[in-house]
Amino acid sequence: MKAISLTKENERELTRAARLIRAGELVAFPTETVYGLGANALDSEAVDRIYVVKGRPPTSPLIVHVDGVEMARTIVSDWPRHAQLLAERFWPGALTLVLPKSLIVPDRVTAGLSTVGVRVPSHALALALIREAGVPIAAPSANRFTELSATTADHVRRSLGNQVAMILDGGPTQVGIESTVLSLTGPQPLLLRLGMVSLHDIEDLIGPVTTGGAPSSGPHASPGLHAKHYSPKTHLLLTSDGVLPPRGRGAYIFVTVQAQAERVVRMPDDPVAYASKLYAVLHDLDRQELDWIAVERPPEAPAWAAILDRLRRAAG
Repeated sequence: MKAISLTKENERELTRAARLIRAGELVAFPTETVYGLGANALDSEAVDRIYVVKGRPPTSPLIVHVDGVEMARTIVSDWPRHAQLLAERFWPGALTLVLPKSLIVPDRVTAGLSTVGVRVPSHALALALIREAGVPIAAPSANRFTELSATTADHVRRSLGNQVAMILDGGPTQVGIESTVLSLTGPQPLLLRLGMVSLHDIEDLIGPVTTGGAPSSGPHASPGLHAKHYSPKTHLLLTSDGVLPPRGRGAYIFVTVQAQAERVVRMPDDPVAYASKLYAVLHDLDRQELDWIAVERPPEAPAWAAILDRLRRAAG
């Protein structure tokens, strides 16, 4: 567990934020992945506000953030051995476990499904907020649905404006893309969403994992499964070998291959550093009234799988 060191100003902000959560209001807060739009997960009306503010369809469930295994077990009806092993290895951290939900979790949280996604964030402010509020906090990314996730408090302000009662500013996020989502509700673990906790690391701990996608209709088993998601307003395309659109003003994001464009952004060749920087770069470029953003396709390698997933969905 990461140590929490809070200033008196932090503590005052946390006290206010926790009070707002308990009162049914929305509070945006940092996690290590992206900023979350939080509400009391046990309050159906508060959860409804998340869907309204984000413009989120009712088929997309929310992830519930807790401060540890003890709180996690209050919102699930089953805690299998794999859940314990994964929690011991990856919590706090960027892994969401989908498990059978307990009766105290409103159906609105889970898109009517009998399962709930739960994780323990590793950001100090997020953990402190959950503990101060004393309730599990449902929190999708703090942005309009299908748009770029927020990795700074300023991104939240630009996306949601005054529709949030409070924004806890914890600085830029570290991981930079959303959590890995793993279901433990079937006969074999099922990877629902890629993230920076890799499939290899999960299988190394618990054995074989199958993969699955979004259903053609009805509720999704995990957030982030829509074909178009994580998208800047500016048209984004994936490209190879520096091939750019012939017309318009654009930006080019690359790792190794260089090309001529209005804006050129060199990205780290390490996937962890790349992921941490990606959304911030896209937010910056999205404000520059460009015609397109071309992203050099990262390597087709397991370490880059989650980044490729986000870019493919951003390109639609």
